[in-house]
Amino acid sequence: MARTLVDGKLTGQIIIDQLIRNMELGQFEMAYSVLLPCVFSLYLHPEDYNRLAGVMDLLKQDARRALTARLQQMNAKPIGFPLGRGGKDRKDYKTACKDWALEFFPDTEGTVPAGDVEIHSELNETPQPGYHGTKTTLLDREPTVNMAKPASDTRKLNDRAFAEIRYEDDSGPQLFLVTQNEISVGRGGNDVQVNLALYTNDEVSREHLRLRRDPDRGLFFIIDASRNGTWVNGKRLHKGVEEFLPDQAQIGVAEVLTLIFEAKR
Repeated sequence: MARTLVDGKLTGQIIIDQLIRNMELGQFEMAYSVLLPCVFSLYLHPEDYNRLAGVMDLLKQDARRALTARLQQMNAKPIGFPLGRGGKDRKDYKTACKDWALEFFPDTEGTVPAGDVEIHSELNETPQPGYHGTKTTLLDREPTVNMAKPASDTRKLNDRAFAEIRYEDDSGPQLFLVTQNEISVGRGGNDVQVNLALYTNDEVSREHLRLRRDPDRGLFFIIDASRNGTWVNGKRLHKGVEEFLPDQAQIGVAEVLTLIFEAKR
């Protein structure tokens, strides 16, 4: 149940409480341990963002302390826990990051009400294959699914977009803005970093394809780097061969999903 705001204002304590809630909801259980999210993107209404802009660094410091304390609390042995019994069944809680990563963003889509906070989290800086992240809000509101994931892609609020890519993966409808001259696309992983991480099955390669923009002419080119193939407007590409990408194209990814590409002139 959503917490009642004091005088309708979003406070630092409420934000930290919601960060801890998001962390607890985002658990990823493994055989011997449980991973917790450690990368958080927090979206605020522009008025709340501007009001808190001067104290965000202090708020991040306090939030990191609170998250660390909660992690330690989750790993603490319960009072009266008998020695030698049941300990082998307890899993350690841990994170894949050296430190908590937090970043605040003003909501430019007009979907976050004043007094609310929308939190998107990941297990690591590179989204993990098979893990779709955790999205929470304060006011029992359905979190949007087409917002940027700033910790793991190339979008920045003030960057010029050379193209946009629309698609729908296991986490819902998405919009990716191409702001670099070269990007890689795929599932990604610990040993493979991609600019556009797709949440889907392993038919899609960790690095499935690459896009390159010629800055002098503004034209795009595509290279298939996958195991199961890439198609442009129904034509399968030759693996490892750079080919011209039309300004408007449907890019088939391993016959699993389709990227709708549109260059911006």
